[in-house]
Formats: sequence, structure tokens, C-alpha cells
Amino acid sequence: MSQKLSLPKMGYGTWAWGNRLLWGYDESMDSQLQAVFNLCVSNGVTLFDTGDSYGTGRLNGRSELLLGRFSQEYQGLGKENICIATKLAAYPWRLTRSSMVSACKASAQRLGKNVDLVQMHWSTANYAPWQEGRLLDGLADLYEQGLVKGVGLSNYGPKRLKRVQQKFAERGVPITTLQVQYSLLSTYPVTQLGIKEVCDELGIRLIAYSPLALGILTGKYSEKGPFPKGIRGLLFRQLLPGIRPLLACVQEIAQSNNKTMSQVAINWCICKGSIPIPGAKTVEQAKDNIGALGWQLNESEIAELDRAAGGADKKMVQNIFQTK
Repeated sequence: MSQKLSLPKMGYGTWAWGNRLLWGYDESMDSQLQAVFNLCVSNGVTLFDTGDSYGTGRLNGRSELLLGRFSQEYQGLGKENICIATKLAAYPWRLTRSSMVSACKASAQRLGKNVDLVQMHWSTANYAPWQEGRLLDGLADLYEQGLVKGVGLSNYGPKRLKRVQQKFAERGVPITTLQVQYSLLSTYPVTQLGIKEVCDELGIRLIAYSPLALGILTGKYSEKGPFPKGIRGLLFRQLLPGIRPLLACVQEIAQSNNKTMSQVAINWCICKGSIPIPGAKTVEQAKDNIGALGWQLNESEIAELDRAAGGADKKMVQNIFQTK
């Protein structure tokens, strides 16, 4: 039986690395990413989240390979506390419980160590409900076989979460975490679905991915541009005019606390009882994110941000795999 997994307060999501790997990966950036990893661990940020679908095709799981290498080469303080989480994709060709076990073993090989926290990347309930049961069985098998310290889910709503929790409880397999898209621009899973209350009831830690809403909450972008390339840029053009009051509120609170907008947005997630996993590709971004730790927004500031978020004309597009 697996030992109990202890999670740190804040982590880093390597989804940012994964996206970069898919769009023009350059090996010259490896040393920069190693520096980001080293900085995070030395500052007490020891949870790193990735997925076996980050860096696919010719890159062959490059995100996991890099993260495994960084973890092995790091020799500073906190090395023993490094916790690596990965998400296994519900690919259409993964149809059996053994396919999930094999996928996790492949991730472990790329990482150079057993996965600490293995997660179901998304539920197939919205399009292929018949597939999900076997994949979940495989996830529980990993825990029972002692191949992982904990199991988690991603993009599950309260109804599906309760069903899976009951299914796992019958086998004595606890669910450690649930990942959802959660930020000041994506409060839907908490405010409308009520997922936080269910997680608290079941003893599950809530992980907030994309806490900076793909970077739009950093204050880096304006309605006049320049915008990011591709779909992200199109999304920002649509969102920015409708979130002026929210961004102004975040900026005002940031200035009053001598913090950055990113730090306020991340700290808000922490104050809401979640573990945010902001992405970072540069040392500067990592330093900024780390600055969200060691202090706390007060109750009136949280209330102001809640009102501004609730009054925003536009919201982030929800993940298509998010269930209810």
C-alpha cells in the first residue's frame, strides 16, 4: 500500500513548459528552465505538475523528461521534499485499466523515479462515458500496487467527483487532489459548481491551474496590444474590454500591498484554500510568482476582488472536459 502523500502549499504547473515544447521547442532553453526549477525548490516550492501529453509526437514526453532531469540534478535544500505530479491523458486508444498502469510506468521511466501523485487528466464522461470506468480502475490499481503515493483527478465536477470517490473508497483508495481551472476570471468550478465544499467534505485538496488566466491577470497586456500570438491573442482581445474594472481592482490592491498583480491573483487563490500552480518559463516569472507567498490578503481585499470578479462582463473559456 502506498504511503500518505504530503502536499506543499503552492506548486508550479509545467503546463507552461508543455505548451512551449509543443510550439517550437529549443534545447537552448533547458539551462534556463533548470534555473527556474532550482529557484523554486530552494524557495520551498516543491510541487511540480506535468502531464504525459505535454511534449507529444517527436518530442516524446519531453516535459516529463526535463522535469525528471531537473529533479535529479538539483542538489540544494529541499531536494527531499520534491513532489512530482503527472496527469495521464484519457487518449481514445487507452481502453483498459492496464493501459493506465503502463502509461504511469512510462511516465516514471521518463522522470527517472516513481510518480508521486498520478492524476486522471480529464473525464471522458462528456463524450465517451463507457471508457472512463476502466481508466479509473487502472488509476486505483497504481495506488494499490504501491507505484504511486497518491491519486488525483482533473476537470471533474462535484457529481462526478462524488461517484468516483465512492468507487475508490470501496477499494480503500483515497483521492488526494482535484485540479480545476480556477482564477479571478474562472470562478465557475467553485462559485457555481460548489466544488470546494465537496472537496472539503471529502478531504480532497483543490489545485488551481491557470491561476493567472493564461497571463491576462498579470497586467502585462492592454486593449491596445501587443497581444500574444495565435488563439491566446484572439481570446485576450475579446476579454480585455470586459474586465477593465477587475484589472483595475487587482492593480490597486497590488499597489497598496507593494506587490505585483500576479502576486495578488495567486495569493487570492491561496486565500480561497486552493493550491495554485502558476507556470514559469523564466527566472523572473518564477521570482514574481514566489512573491505571492509569505503574506496574505485581508478580508476586505478578498471581498473587493470577489465583487470585481463577479461583476466582470467576460470570463475565461471553461475547459471543454470540465464535468458537473
